[in-house]
Amino acid sequence: MAERSTRRAVLAGACMAAFAGLAACGKKEEKAAPQAPAAPAGPPEGSLEWAVAGAWRSAADKGRDAWRHPVETLRFFGLQPKMTVVDFWPGSGWYVEILAPYLNKGGGTLYLAGFAEEPAAEPAQVAINNALKARILADKKLYGAVQFTAFGPTTGPVAPAGTADLVLFMRYIHAWMAAGIAEKAFSDAFAALRPGGVLGVEQHRLQPDEDQDPAAANGYVQEAFVKQLAAEAGFVFVEASEINANPADTKDHPFGADTLAPIRLTAPMGQPANPEFDRTKYDAIGESDRMTLKFRKPE
Repeated sequence: MAERSTRRAVLAGACMAAFAGLAACGKKEEKAAPQAPAAPAGPPEGSLEWAVAGAWRSAADKGRDAWRHPVETLRFFGLQPKMTVVDFWPGSGWYVEILAPYLNKGGGTLYLAGFAEEPAAEPAQVAINNALKARILADKKLYGAVQFTAFGPTTGPVAPAGTADLVLFMRYIHAWMAAGIAEKAFSDAFAALRPGGVLGVEQHRLQPDEDQDPAAANGYVQEAFVKQLAAEAGFVFVEASEINANPADTKDHPFGADTLAPIRLTAPMGQPANPEFDRTKYDAIGESDRMTLKFRKPE
């Protein structure tokens, strides 16, 4: 009996050892759970979204994205990375900060047709030009080889004839009307574009039933008038978008469109700011109501 008890104990011990071994084997065969791929830090480098999200853009510029819709607007115009683009009167460079890095990464070319430094040019305009140019030249790795030309009453070509894929008129047609050079702007754009090239327009929009001031002193221009200028230059209208529309804009402001952000005038242009001016209702409107139009140079 003692011998049987011993035998049973040995067998039990062997079984337990075997089970323990199997369990250990099972543990060894367990594989670590697959790791989920790390989420990208941001938009793919070189994409339009990447350029819009760029850390080099100021907080103030990014704060206007909700009103200017840069991705949607530039896609509507058909922007592609390898294009040759001409930006008429880029000002302080709001769109340049997007276009230049994007085209630089994609192998495209950007022409900036800035304020013409003519005897009649305003010192403030020349200073804006020079500041933008200095900023671009200081970081060629980011902005690339931007080409600097000019647009004004007596300027020559804004880019080599027939080379541009896209020309941009971003909120300056009213200023060219006031200066008597609106027709020249459309003509110069037409000359710069290749056959099939696109002219993209963003402009403060006047109500269609309002009389058009030939000098557009309040900054607002009728869509029909812009289409007429384009047609007279040889362009074909393609389509319009409401990307930059703002129904809250009543367009009856004391200092025109510049009463609204981002200019936010509180007195006529050129006069000292009025600290007593109540901006509440104008700031509530946001930025102006704008047309967004696409034209094409015939093939």
